Amino acid sequence: MEKNKKKKLGLSQQIFIALIAGLVVGILIHYFMPAGHFRDDVLVEGIFYTIGQVFIRLMQMLVVPLVFFSIADGCRNLGDTETLGKVGVRIVLFYICTTALAIFLSLMLARIIGPGKGMNMSLGANEFEVDGGEEFSLSKTILNFVPTNPIGALANGEMIQIIIFAVIVGLLIASMEDRLITLGNVVTEMNDLMMGMTMWVMKLAPIGVFFLISRTFASLGYDVIISMLSYMATVLGGLLVQLILVYMVLLTVFTRVNPINFLKKFAPVMTFAFSTASSNATVPVNIKTLEEMGVDRKISSFTIPLGATINMDGTAIMQGVAVVFIANAYNIDLTAADFATVILTATIASVGTAGIPSVGLITLSMVLQSVGLPVEGIAMIMGIDRILDMARSAINISGDATGTIIVANSVGSFNKEKYIRKVEK
Repeated sequence: MEKNKKKKLGLSQQIFIALIAGLVVGILIHYFMPAGHFRDDVLVEGIFYTIGQVFIRLMQMLVVPLVFFSIADGCRNLGDTETLGKVGVRIVLFYICTTALAIFLSLMLARIIGPGKGMNMSLGANEFEVDGGEEFSLSKTILNFVPTNPIGALANGEMIQIIIFAVIVGLLIASMEDRLITLGNVVTEMNDLMMGMTMWVMKLAPIGVFFLISRTFASLGYDVIISMLSYMATVLGGLLVQLILVYMVLLTVFTRVNPINFLKKFAPVMTFAFSTASSNATVPVNIKTLEEMGVDRKISSFTIPLGATINMDGTAIMQGVAVVFIANAYNIDLTAADFATVILTATIASVGTAGIPSVGLITLSMVLQSVGLPVEGIAMIMGIDRILDMARSAINISGDATGTIIVANSVGSFNKEKYIRKVEK
């Protein structure tokens, strides 16, 4: 008897197909459709832009309530400050150490490859003005973590402030459980509602991904990419080194599991992060996938939103390479002290950086200023930043997931049997 059944494509397969289709369509439009009002204004910046942004906005709509209720509910379920303290300290240490390591590796890789050498740029060319590039202050950064107006923080999407407020709310509900039963149930039910809404929005992901990728490649094509190949190759090489030689090695050492399983099961989440170029938009998918991989949601509901806010290893790698690239392009020599300054400044700058597309260019201006490099150099890399932004977003969220698995394993909240199950086709 013939086995009839056409297998329905899973969501991850649909997203991947949409990504490839969008890439092909975008390149065909760029090279084979004549430039003009219809192509540029109606199709690319009209239909493609609008539909892609509708999907991004739906994801953004979920982020603030999802982060607040998932963290509050997670802290409530953790139940005590001792457990939260263990998880919090370990995950923050993981995030900070891997970010510093990412910058160090990217600086070393860039020194070896030497992107930008021979460009002989002159100071003052390619002027670039940075919005929001105010002088860096450590005390101001720390003070900005504490919300003076929690409602304002929620309204403005101030993620670190939302996380801190949610942690306090969740812990107080846990400590006053006998008096706050109804409120505790409301927080849990709101978390369930937001997860359900997320799964509903995710059904639209293949459509959103197709139009986002189509627009990107219809706008860029290959021309601008080829001229910056050495810079791109160095950044992508650094991202690959961070994924394979840092994350996968740490995962193997600390959890004794096969990292290939992680790469297979986490690939759809990386694909989604690549297409949206946003760590925040990937938070719900990341939490759900980790739960399927054996991580207790109590842990991931806290560590993943936190990671989307403070763990920007992919962005740090771009900044490390960009520093060397711009220094080479302008024939400026960097000292060992300059490299140390870059590592420190870029690590601190990543804390509290919004997980939204292209924010790395803003924090890069701070890093350049810290070692006296011309901010005008950012203009050279703007044209290809969108593609690299997509790649580094995929690495950012992989670091969040790796750290979460390691920390969950250290507190007995990681089910290895679930982790080793085969990926569902």
